[in-house]
Amino acid sequence: MRALQIAATGMSAQQMRVDVISNNLANMSTTGYNARRAEFADLHYQQLTRPGTINASDGTIVPTGVQVGLGVRPVAVTVNVAQGSLSATGGDLDVAIEGLGFIEATLPSGLSAYTRDGALKRTGDGLIVTSDGYEVAPGITIPSDARSLSINASGEIYAYFSDRVQPELLGQITLAGFTNEKGLEAIGSNLFLETAASGPAILAVPGENGLGTLRQGFLEDSSVDAVREITDLIEAQRGYELNAKVITAADQMLGATTQVR
Repeated sequence: MRALQIAATGMSAQQMRVDVISNNLANMSTTGYNARRAEFADLHYQQLTRPGTINASDGTIVPTGVQVGLGVRPVAVTVNVAQGSLSATGGDLDVAIEGLGFIEATLPSGLSAYTRDGALKRTGDGLIVTSDGYEVAPGITIPSDARSLSINASGEIYAYFSDRVQPELLGQITLAGFTNEKGLEAIGSNLFLETAASGPAILAVPGENGLGTLRQGFLEDSSVDAVREITDLIEAQRGYELNAKVITAADQMLGATTQVR
């Protein structure tokens, strides 16, 4: 009986959907997080009678045929790329990206990673890093005697000193854009890696080449819609229950078959 295997694939699919939803809800407060969505496709079909087959009895063509589906399979977990709302923090190293783009950071392995988490920090040596301590490209160091910092929309960082009137330009934060942002590989800690699906990173000054601008003293909130996630969770739960009922019904039918004398 195919129903047992078909319903099992349905239960597995709904379980995966719940996993994705739970991850979204867990990251409701994660800076710059974009919600994920599980996508599915039907499995291959068993062709008992192919459409267009000639009927042997009278020579007519079968209009629809008999095609029995064998279940469902996951095909992707895609990122819903959306701009989250901005929250004011007042931090001099907190920057939110208004529009497209990612901040580039250098991993200990030397690879470049990309993030929309603008909660930047400074090390004891004054180097600007991410919350996990990864150096923010292109490697900007803040002097120890700097009184305050200013970051403009184009990513230029200025330091103000007590004994000077004019600020000093320390460097400029660049943003990275991708042809297909959904093709980036998430590695955790709000970081992504470039892949063949995403295309190579296109580095540019904020505000150029279609990239967004920076806003100092703000952070981007998660784009997770709690109401939608709870609605999807209820729907996934009901789908799981319905597939479980199919297994129960198939089991009862098999039980009736074994009791035939």
